[in-house]
Amino acid sequence: MKSKFSLIIALLFILASVVFPPLAAQADEAVVKAVYFFSPTCPHCHEVLNNVLPEIKAQYGNQIQIIGVNVATPEGQARYQEFIEAWQLPDDRLGVPAMVIGETHLLGGGEIPGEYPGIIQNGLASGGIDWPNIPGMDDILAQTAEQRNNPTKQPVLVSSEVSTNLSLIDRFQRDLVGNSLAVVVLIGMVISAVMAWINISKPRQKTVNISDWVIPVLSIIGLGVAGYLTYVEMTLSEAVCGPIGDCNTVQQSSYARLFGILPVGLLGLGGYFGILIAWILEQYGPFKYQLLARQLMWGMAFFGVLFSIYLTFLEPFVIGATCAWCLTSAIIITLQLWLATGILRTRQNNPIGEV
Repeated sequence: MKSKFSLIIALLFILASVVFPPLAAQADEAVVKAVYFFSPTCPHCHEVLNNVLPEIKAQYGNQIQIIGVNVATPEGQARYQEFIEAWQLPDDRLGVPAMVIGETHLLGGGEIPGEYPGIIQNGLASGGIDWPNIPGMDDILAQTAEQRNNPTKQPVLVSSEVSTNLSLIDRFQRDLVGNSLAVVVLIGMVISAVMAWINISKPRQKTVNISDWVIPVLSIIGLGVAGYLTYVEMTLSEAVCGPIGDCNTVQQSSYARLFGILPVGLLGLGGYFGILIAWILEQYGPFKYQLLARQLMWGMAFFGVLFSIYLTFLEPFVIGATCAWCLTSAIIITLQLWLATGILRTRQNNPIGEV
């Protein structure tokens, strides 16, 4: 009897060794995988990315995997369009944020937090959900793996979740040449703002006549630069970038819009237009308004430099990329500040403007 009992126990151990390891392995491998289409300029995308997904991630941990695809990049937009065509989505199901899990497509800031947790629970109960069958999924996975192996490389498709975890040094090294140039321009603007503030009250007897005409020329150039940036920011178009910097990363960041609403380029348009109007009034307007026009011209240029200092600081140290168009605008407004300071110092001392 004892030998039979021992035999039964041995058989149970053998059965357990055969059955339970695969079951445990299956439990460990139960993962729900999803693709998240988003745009950096979409408020609902940021709401899902910053508030909804972290809570779900905290609950399920490594049992869920999400890859973000930035539709504001040319390649990301191409992947999204291929997905739309392959799944034959109707017009009322287009847009971002969009989450694709298995055969399910969730759209917007309502469906994703409302339905995604339930899909995760059902998926884990059934052994997990593999990556969705969308065009280019293999390329997306390959780029994700490459980004993890080289976190300082600028991501093409992967969500900005990757870049937000980079240190300040890592962000700076992502665009070393462009960001170094931004630092040089930043230092120049800070020195210019300090010197303009110190010297504004010091009278000067003479000024260079050419400065009177350089200001409107710079304003016209600045209007062109700011107008182009406004177009890029409002249409989410791909900016034409030179050999230095990464304009599109900057323009697709949340910092391209003031308070998440007003395109920064549009603010620049207003500033350059205001300086041009003030210059016209100072040159050809009634005498009683000329001093006020000079002061306004200087004030707008000074504020423009301060705001450009803030934006230029963000590029290398926060965004991790530099926009050559933005640096051009920063240099233009700094030159205008120097010229406006000279004019105001001279003509405060000599209101008639004789030299």
